[in-house]
Amino acid sequence: MEEESLGKVIIAPDVLITIARLTTLSVPGVAHMAGGWGQVSHWLHRGTASGDGVRIHVEGNTVAVDLYIVVEQGTNMLQVSRRIQKEVARAIENLVGMVVREVNIHIEDVEFLPSD
Repeated sequence: MEEESLGKVIIAPDVLITIARLTTLSVPGVAHMAGGWGQVSHWLHRGTASGDGVRIHVEGNTVAVDLYIVVEQGTNMLQVSRRIQKEVARAIENLVGMVVREVNIHIEDVEFLPSD
């Protein structure tokens, strides 16, 4: 059975940002997102949007993601980063149907627990 096109489906960049942010925050060892790029980047680079520690660049049906995170003390940063890459790529591909070119992790800081 052939699919009939009924029109366009447009996914707002903020949807991709939300998916990437929530998926990242669900990974154990991530304390929180770092900084907030704000929407300035959206105006500077066509096809790029950012917010809440996430930068998204869309080209056609593909997406590149940059994530800026703070990890918890004692976290294996390499393992957490690889898990984030896999989880974010899977979430975007499954929920939106876009191809993920890359997921870059930028560890900006470590959150130390207060000592008693």
